[in-house]
Parts: sequence; structure tokens; C-alpha cells
Amino acid sequence: MLAPKFRRAAGNRGPAMASLASRLMCFIYAAGLLTAATTAAQAEDVFPAPVARPAKPPSIAELNLPGPLGERSLGKATAPVTIIEYASLGCPVCAGFHTQILPKLKADYIDTGKVRLIYREFPIGKSSLAAAHAARCVAERHFFRINEKLMSNRGGWNAREPDPGLLYKIVQETGIQRAAFDSCMANQKTKDGLIWMKQRGRELGVKGTPSFFINGQPVRGVLNYEEMRRLIEQHLQSAS
Repeated sequence: MLAPKFRRAAGNRGPAMASLASRLMCFIYAAGLLTAATTAAQAEDVFPAPVARPAKPPSIAELNLPGPLGERSLGKATAPVTIIEYASLGCPVCAGFHTQILPKLKADYIDTGKVRLIYREFPIGKSSLAAAHAARCVAERHFFRINEKLMSNRGGWNAREPDPGLLYKIVQETGIQRAAFDSCMANQKTKDGLIWMKQRGRELGVKGTPSFFINGQPVRGVLNYEEMRRLIEQHLQSAS
């Protein structure tokens, strides 16, 4: 008598167990999608390694369109190879490029007239936007030195909310007075220009930092020096 009752009870639980199992599978699937989406969102900000870009790259004419704030560049405008860099001052991978690769690139190619580097802001977060604004407040001759100093000292200013006082401590060596700095930081046109620069970068296919275009060829992430040198040499041969 007990066995049939037990079997019937177990059988009655079958649909409920199946429903529970189905809901559990849906939860696991949704959790997987959330994890993948979160990972993708994080990858959009900083690229640790170069990846291929399947979309059609923008034309040279599109890439060469300057922003409302003007270009910041190193090297001759007549250089046969132009590298356009999109970077965020709070990006550690960008800092690695500027401290480890750019000095060699500058000595071998920029100072010898073979390469021009155009730096464009792609600030990620409010503090990086404020730091980019601070770098635009100094005289143009100081721009790259201050830019790299901001990258190297990003732990001192890269907080959730920007602190103009911390940024001024970094840029004051250029001789800019605090009143002039504060006035510049309050300039909405400069801020709007930096936001335009980032939006324009997105339209060109930039999704995170660092991103490069070497004579129009898109490269996301940092190549080591030898890999970048090979690409430059290929474009130099094509230009000759």
C-alpha cells in the first residue's frame, strides 16, 4: 500500500521538478549573458592586446579631419607615415605605450622625419576628461610632457570625482598661474571639444584605448616596438 502511494506522490512532483529545472536553466543562461555583457563592456574601455577590426576602416580624409581644439602632434606634417593615437590619461596600457614604446619610436622615426604622431583624446570617465582638459590648459610646447606626467601619476588624480587642485599640482611646473588654470578649466568650449573628439573617435570605429591608425590602418591595443616597427616599415615602402 505504501509503495504505490509513494510512486504517485513522486509522479505528482514530476511537473514541479521539471518547471524548477527549467527556471534554473534560464537563470544560469541569463547569468552567463550578464557575465559576457559585463566582460564586453570592460573590454570596451581598455585593450590589453591588439585585435582585428572586421568593419571597413574610415578613409584617410575622414581620419585627417581635425577637431575644434586643433591637433597635438609630434613630427613633421610632411612625414610619409602618420600614426593617429586615441588615448585616455587614466588608461594604464596607454601609459605603457608612452613610457616604453614612444621614446624608441620618437628616436628612430619621428625625429628622423619618417613618422608623424597625432595624439587625440578619448577620455574614459570624468576624472580622465578633467585631466585631458588640464593638459589642454598648458602651452602647446608643454603638452606632451604634461600629458605623460599625468599618465605616470594617474594614481594621484584618477578618482571617481575630479579634483582640480590635484591636477594643478601636476601642471603648475609649466608656469601657469592658478587663476588662469581655474579659468581654463571652467571653459565649456574646451570641454565640449574634448567630448566631440571622443564622439568623433567612436564614429571612426574607436571603442577603447589605446587605439591607433597607421596611415589609415586600424590597430586596437598596444603592439610591441618590433611589431609597430614592421608596420611602419611596410607603410614606408608603400610610400616610396
